[in-house]
Amino acid sequence: MKILLLAGTGEANSLAARLIDAGHSVIASFAGATRAPKMPDCETRVGGFGGEDGFRNWIAQSKPDMVIDATHPFAQRITNRTARICHELGLQYLQVLRPKWTPDENKLQTEVASIAEARKLVQPAARVFLATGRQTLIQFEEFSDCYLICRQIDPPNGPFPFPNGEFLVGRPPFSVEDEKALFTDLDIDWLIVKNAGGAASYSKIEAAAELKIPVLMLRRPVQPSCDRVSSIEAALDWVASRADH
Repeated sequence: MKILLLAGTGEANSLAARLIDAGHSVIASFAGATRAPKMPDCETRVGGFGGEDGFRNWIAQSKPDMVIDATHPFAQRITNRTARICHELGLQYLQVLRPKWTPDENKLQTEVASIAEARKLVQPAARVFLATGRQTLIQFEEFSDCYLICRQIDPPNGPFPFPNGEFLVGRPPFSVEDEKALFTDLDIDWLIVKNAGGAASYSKIEAAAELKIPVLMLRRPVQPSCDRVSSIEAALDWVASRADH
């Protein structure tokens, strides 16, 4: 089977290796948001397809048997577009979506629907650690009475967009002890994260719980109606069931 794998997550890299071991031909596609992503050992492409028309043209030329979307749970635009176009073309499509985190009120964890809702909960003058990525940073403009620290993988292309904050560069994984030391050193009052789910990035939430730092988790966007699994094993079973036909 020839499979287009929309990558950019640890699950995608692991799945690529397993699919190759199973004898499938895999093309892993990266959006290019990270400058030096970890690449799986298969054919890869970096950068967008050139919008909807570009994606349709690529499908027509490359003729994959199926598309597996293992992008970030918040890659809403890519996921919705891909699911819709695959449905219209009659092309098999699967979303691999890791389970979300379940907030624990006893550990000061709260899920919020939006950054605006988060703004209502964070007190003025708070020092806020943002683990939400640079693409949504501009939406924190209303936090002008707080100090913001935004962590990202790559060095920033320019200065922090607001006078009340700074970038922090760091490449995961981070241990719980590393995160505790960082939060303590930075005197963090609040942690804001996207509810990305998964074990790999949960250490910051564990660290916050141990330090009794309140955590706000931004709710995931609505996902498309499509075939969906939550694990690599389930994705392999899905592929195998269709490869037999």
